[in-house]
Amino acid sequence: MEKIIYLDNAATTKTASEVVEAMLPYFTEHYGNPSSIYSLGSESKRAVMEARETIADVLGTAANEIYFTAGGSESDNWALKATADAYKQKGKHIITSRIEHHAILHTCEYLEQKGYEITYVDVDEHGIVKLDELEKAIRPDTILISIMYANNEIGSIQPVKEIGEIASAHGVLFHSDAVQAFGQLPINVDECHIDMLSASGHKLNGPKGIGFLYIRKGVKIRSFVHGGQQERARRAGTENVTGIVGLGAAVKRAFRIMEEKTAKEIQLRDHMIQRILTEVPYCRLNGDEKKRLPNNVNISFRFVEGESLLIKLDMEGICASSGSACTSGSLDPSHVLLAIGLPHEIAHGSLRLTLSEENTMEEIDKTVDIIKEIVAYLRNMSPLYEDFVKKNK
Repeated sequence: MEKIIYLDNAATTKTASEVVEAMLPYFTEHYGNPSSIYSLGSESKRAVMEARETIADVLGTAANEIYFTAGGSESDNWALKATADAYKQKGKHIITSRIEHHAILHTCEYLEQKGYEITYVDVDEHGIVKLDELEKAIRPDTILISIMYANNEIGSIQPVKEIGEIASAHGVLFHSDAVQAFGQLPINVDECHIDMLSASGHKLNGPKGIGFLYIRKGVKIRSFVHGGQQERARRAGTENVTGIVGLGAAVKRAFRIMEEKTAKEIQLRDHMIQRILTEVPYCRLNGDEKKRLPNNVNISFRFVEGESLLIKLDMEGICASSGSACTSGSLDPSHVLLAIGLPHEIAHGSLRLTLSEENTMEEIDKTVDIIKEIVAYLRNMSPLYEDFVKKNK
């Protein structure tokens, strides 16, 4: 079998070898519980603190404002549910956007069932939140604004600093789901007026099952998992020491290589986008052309089903994902693509390709060549495409 071309790094990344090496001793040698008082546990406690300090340093904050979780979804749930509970005396109104990850949207649906009111602000055709609409949505009873740092499907980077300034000016807490952005973009929580921020290890060549929530000092957020006194009594449960060590190592690596990695990914990304848009007719780029994650390519192909395209790519050894949710058993197209104004039939024909620094120009060119062949093959089977061609002759 030929080498797999992996282009689904927004879904998960390969754990870097130096991250694995950093983790290994904490499985077999330094396996003590960080809460214990003997030296074996002290080494685990030291490793946890070192990882906490590493994350705090790159965010421009203090180590005691970093709380480890099981990943981005838990962090998002914690930020919204615990804030809603802690600030319900002030109000029960929360603002988010229509293109958030389902960890946010489904949590908002849960809160609506509990009597909270959620305002979902619109985005423009490039997937950027409309700041004027967001500010107009703020009310005296608004307790939280939650807007992602960058979108996981179309890669659009949000005006986070401006959002933070708006929230701060109105005395409203600001949470950002940075799961896709952390490790890809430099982030300073003070400069952006971010009160809470979610991130996940497996998106930046770290292990799965570990993430963190940054909580600014003074935010009255309560415990999400009850039990012991871990994480300064805010998140119970014996610490996932190996995962935390791996996350810390992944963060060090990501920010050490960020400049070089970003430059390479942008070169590959722009080459892929240029070739597809030039060589494949009746397709469009989704997301902002410039304000997008360095590794994100999202293209909609008319007269093609995204699921069929994915299956054909998999047969060629290419791992990608679709902008359509059909592969998860739903017939509905991506809520993100609908939010930017795509009709259902075009949204269904979308493909997300997310790169890494390990990809090569040869892999990108090969992928584009195969996409061209598959799209042509699928369109030749489409009666809609046949009718379109006849009408436009």
